[in-house]
Amino acid sequence: MKHNRVLIANLPTPIQKLNNLSEKYAKGIYLKRDDFTGVELSGNKVRKLEFALGEALKNGCDTIITAGAIQSNHCRATAAVCAKLGLDCELVIKGNEPDDFEGNIFISSILGANINYIPKDGPVDEKMEEVKEELSKKGKKGYIIPIGASNAVGSLGYVQDMKEIIKQEKELGLEFDAIILTVGSGGTYAGLWYANQSIEKPKDIIGFSVSDSSEEFTSDIKNILLDMYKRDGVSQEEIDESSIIINDDYIGDGYALSRPEEIEFICDIAKSEGVIFDPVYTGKAFRGMVSDIENGKFNEYKNILFIHTGGLLGWTKNQRKMAMNKSNLKLRNY
Repeated sequence: MKHNRVLIANLPTPIQKLNNLSEKYAKGIYLKRDDFTGVELSGNKVRKLEFALGEALKNGCDTIITAGAIQSNHCRATAAVCAKLGLDCELVIKGNEPDDFEGNIFISSILGANINYIPKDGPVDEKMEEVKEELSKKGKKGYIIPIGASNAVGSLGYVQDMKEIIKQEKELGLEFDAIILTVGSGGTYAGLWYANQSIEKPKDIIGFSVSDSSEEFTSDIKNILLDMYKRDGVSQEEIDESSIIINDDYIGDGYALSRPEEIEFICDIAKSEGVIFDPVYTGKAFRGMVSDIENGKFNEYKNILFIHTGGLLGWTKNQRKMAMNKSNLKLRNY
């Protein structure tokens, strides 16, 4: 099936070896630098938005409506892409309007997004529909993108990413045994899994949750996959859930909440590899991966590819303070 796509990301993103960690753990540890996709540090979100916005434009929509938390990378990326394409952007943000605008919420604002605040446990989908209805009364045509663009359309961005990875393997002269990533809404994982089924030697796709349980994410991803098959005209009534690997051992105190040891780990990796992860998504997932390597859970893997999905602007003031307090510590062994 032909899919509509707007080409806005800087692709292909490079794959880089983390030499110090690779030497330490006697295996190849690589980063897929999807934090380099462009559009104001949009990370993995812009790959999904290429397809979501492609469908929106095809349908003649002039306003994009989406939702997320205060420090949502997805909302900020959507605001940036809308500005680039001349579309209006309506964001439904879970949380109270902050006294001090910083990070993603600040960038979303200066990019021109209109921000609608609702309580953290408020009805996100209902609010987006309400915004769409209000726009319709004004003669505007809205297009709703779910949180993280994690649906059958958005996930197509990571079907393309897997194809990109396969091509880069040939260029690098190696094969990855496992691909590891953060799971915050399931769409990135679903896209990689979907494409993985059609390659000659499928890889283990391992996701580290930053919020919900492995059971919840497995169910969410399964539903996205079934919808992807349906859109492609493939009769697929069931998904082998055992092939969806989600680790929920490293959520910590919860979504966007950080423990001192998590911040310390991110600082240590920054000092040893020159790579900065964020405390909400990639920092927790990368820490989980390294911990599992140390615990012997990944002994069968020779080469591991970690998808760096971005998130640099997601640091809150408290997390930055924690990082500054930890910055003078000596490197610890992980």
